[in-house]
Amino acid sequence: MQGTFLETPIEYLKGVGSARAEILNKELQIFTFGELLSLFPFRYIDRSKIFRINEVPDDAAYIQVKGIIVDIQAIGKPRVKRLVVTIADDSGEMELVWFQGIKWIVDKIKTEKEFIAFGRPTWFNGHLSIVHPDLETATERISFISDTFRPLYRSTEKLKSRGLDSKGISKLIRTLIKSDKFFIAENLCPEILINLKLMNRQEAFINVHFPLNHEILQKAQGRLKFEELFFIQLRLLKQKFQRTQKQNGQPFTVVGSYVNDFYHHYLNFELTNAQKRVIREIRNDLGSGKQMNRLLQGDVGSGKTLVALMTMLIALDNNFQACLMAPTEILANQHYMNISKMISGLNIHIELLTGSTKQAKRKEIAATLKDGILQILIGTHALIEENVRFKNLGFVVIDEQHRFGVAQRARLWEKNEITPHVLVMTATPIPRTLAMTIYGDLENSIIDELPPGRKPVITKHVYESKQEQIFDFIRKQIDHGTQVYIVFPLIQESETLDLKNLLEGYESIRRIFPEPKYAIGMLHGKMKQKEKDEVMERFLKKETQILVATTVIEVGVDIPNASLMVIQNAERFGLSQLHQLRGRVGRGSNQSYCILVSGVKLTSEAKKRLQTMVETNDGFIIAETDLRLRGPGDIEGTLQSGILDLKIADIVKDEKILKYARNLAMDIIRDDPHLEKEKNSVLLRHLKIMNKYKENWGLIS
Repeated sequence: MQGTFLETPIEYLKGVGSARAEILNKELQIFTFGELLSLFPFRYIDRSKIFRINEVPDDAAYIQVKGIIVDIQAIGKPRVKRLVVTIADDSGEMELVWFQGIKWIVDKIKTEKEFIAFGRPTWFNGHLSIVHPDLETATERISFISDTFRPLYRSTEKLKSRGLDSKGISKLIRTLIKSDKFFIAENLCPEILINLKLMNRQEAFINVHFPLNHEILQKAQGRLKFEELFFIQLRLLKQKFQRTQKQNGQPFTVVGSYVNDFYHHYLNFELTNAQKRVIREIRNDLGSGKQMNRLLQGDVGSGKTLVALMTMLIALDNNFQACLMAPTEILANQHYMNISKMISGLNIHIELLTGSTKQAKRKEIAATLKDGILQILIGTHALIEENVRFKNLGFVVIDEQHRFGVAQRARLWEKNEITPHVLVMTATPIPRTLAMTIYGDLENSIIDELPPGRKPVITKHVYESKQEQIFDFIRKQIDHGTQVYIVFPLIQESETLDLKNLLEGYESIRRIFPEPKYAIGMLHGKMKQKEKDEVMERFLKKETQILVATTVIEVGVDIPNASLMVIQNAERFGLSQLHQLRGRVGRGSNQSYCILVSGVKLTSEAKKRLQTMVETNDGFIIAETDLRLRGPGDIEGTLQSGILDLKIADIVKDEKILKYARNLAMDIIRDDPHLEKEKNSVLLRHLKIMNKYKENWGLIS
């Protein structure tokens, strides 16, 4: 928001004061006039139609009538008193009834005066009435800014206790807009306003709160949605341009013996077309002389690690070191074992550094890293410690990046004078619109096909009443020599209850699958990392056949022999979580299965989630469906970006606006990368205001 007026602390608005200001701060994070103005209505009630009393339809949700008060009666004893007011027009009469606030209403109402009453109609014994209607004089209505569409605002119990229900909030916004000092500066240039036929900014803010009609409301919303999405894109693309200009990268011009030997002699299967395409995209970046920042998306098992390895080998061919950072020790270990196995004949020095690495080994790693003998280092956040110093770090791979804080990732960048190339990998598919919004400053690569021979996991939805058949199926799978996951949900009422739920499940599974024939492991979030690793190690070595767990296995170690995933109370899981859990099986050559067990009573949303899981294994379809069902705020890792604090736009419903806003922002940045031209000065001014309130992590991703 521009100007000192909109930056005025909220307590100085007439009708607020210090007590109400404090509660607005805590409940709605509203501290200034501008923030109050950006609290947009979630719905509107159409009050454009006034019914004649004898024409009120039986099924109307709300009605509005205009007439003269002809009778006022207080009925009943003092403690159970009700006020009955009769209002009449030229077609008939009806009752308005109050059970509370009677004295205030009596003082307000005068007979023989014209009033407008609004509320839910009720019919009793053929008589029409409204209980606790909104009531105002016909002359009051004329004096309002616009009351045709009544805005409804979200409130809380604490706000309501201070008189700040929807009506109270509306009154404050009305006071703000009617202030003599009210002014909102334009932040789009005339060319954009004219070409897109957009309403000016001040008009849009007034009409989004108090629209005259539906058409004007749509124009006001359209203007503000465009503005919100456009400035997000402009900011991201400007940062991206500056980074590619300022951040020179090491040019990797050689594709030498490491890559060629690996490809021709050690890779014993054909790369998928998607893997080849992504490697080409990365090679182009690496050879450009600009620092690479690329997001690599691919479903579980799509071969992202192989792509990461082959591009790390390009760094080695150009005499640079490479590192890979994973969020957990178990994942770092898995990457280390897999990559070591793949390059075992290439005479490459590779090491693993985690929190568990012994001091003597750490010293050895530090020494070989500093003198350049150590070529690939794989590890956890231990890699960002101060004493981990590379001789010449040229390539950084970050796995499951949403699990690292931005500041943590930034410390890796500082491990070399010239910023290393960065490849960010995620197995959590990010919907197109979300990727455009959050990672709009990164290049984007997608591996959208599975390696040949990989069989899709068969998914079934089964009701709890069929548990016996599920247990029979588990026995058959174990008899065939494969292993089984059984996952219980976190109820999230309390950690103690969650653990109790899991322990009860574990004990019942132990009774059904008794020792010594069956060995069962248990894994949950309250366990120490060492204990978790030991449990997974036993499962990996096939010492246990069943692993009972919470969602801690969602991103975890690769167990090719596990071919059955049973998810209890599947209706309690989010769609992307179910997909991540399913990704734990189907890693080997056996046909794998995922059984979703639920109760019979399901919400329509839960049914849609389970149905989607049964119908598709495509992570991107699942991610798009999840986004539509839940909205972006719930998608893991998006809130920490701070980008998705959208006030009015919706990246699912407003995808067309988002794409248009991005294309326009691209055109502007191509033409005027630093927004130095006079016509773009208004855009630059608004970006500076945005940056004033947001830390600039644009150079990092």
